[in-house]
Amino acid sequence: LSESGVPQLVQPMIWDYATDINVEGKVQLIEKYRRCGFSKVWFASAFKGATGVNQSLTLIGHHLRNQLEWLQVARRSPADVLEGIALTGWQRYDHFSVLCELLPVAIPSLAVCLQALKNGGFSEKVKENVENLLGMPNLEIDTFMR
Repeated sequence: LSESGVPQLVQPMIWDYATDINVEGKVQLIEKYRRCGFSKVWFASAFKGATGVNQSLTLIGHHLRNQLEWLQVARRSPADVLEGIALTGWQRYDHFSVLCELLPVAIPSLAVCLQALKNGGFSEKVKENVENLLGMPNLEIDTFMR
């Protein structure tokens, strides 16, 4: 791979939407990419649409935990290796499936995930900031909101 010249042309993206990412495994994968000549990598997380083909509502806590896992990977990786995080929002699992988790119901999850990434974590202060931004007095993280 390193002799092919590909590492000078592209930056790999590592995808994982789980709430229990193998942090050490991801750090080792990044190290393998670096040994092959890739100087930068991207991470891909999700703020919606990665929890079930017929999911209607977005469970914010699931996606928040995914962001927090990626932040752990970033902290344990070399400082100059992360180019960015692609915060994905899937709406269907294939072209023959119905739409799931439409954007309007996922806006609170998007806001929580963006604020967690921006602030390097999630706290009561970050939660209050999201509530103020969205005009929602009681943002629910671990239950489905209406």
